[in-house]
Amino acid sequence: MTAKIAYLDVEVGTELPAQTFGVTRATLVQYAGASGDFNPIHWNEKFAKEVGLPDVIAHGMFTMAEAIRVVTDWTGDPGAVVEYGVRFTKPVVVPNDDEGATIEVSGKVAVKLDDNTVRVDLVAMSAGQKVLGMSRAVVRLA
Repeated sequence: MTAKIAYLDVEVGTELPAQTFGVTRATLVQYAGASGDFNPIHWNEKFAKEVGLPDVIAHGMFTMAEAIRVVTDWTGDPGAVVEYGVRFTKPVVVPNDDEGATIEVSGKVAVKLDDNTVRVDLVAMSAGQKVLGMSRAVVRLA
């Protein structure tokens, strides 16, 4: 695969299509099975509250993975992501109801780099709070 976005067609400030991702308790159980991370803060409400959390929270790596989807969907090629990093700033709290939580992610091109690469800065929010800080990806474009 190769990125479907051309480097020459992108300018600093280019906005990527924003996306909203739903997260339910079932999603967390599925992710726990796939990742092997069965920490009870991600599925056991009683335990989560006993350790000082407001409720069950999403896995940080799950939140990070959902956020980068904005970039991979934009480029059309997950392999175009050369580098990706975040800081976990707030947890995504997932209530035990039919709706769960949402993660809203937006991004924009912050810097054009060498070798057909750009740095994309992402903003990930849940319940009105920024849940990822310094969320940045370097992406190689066509």
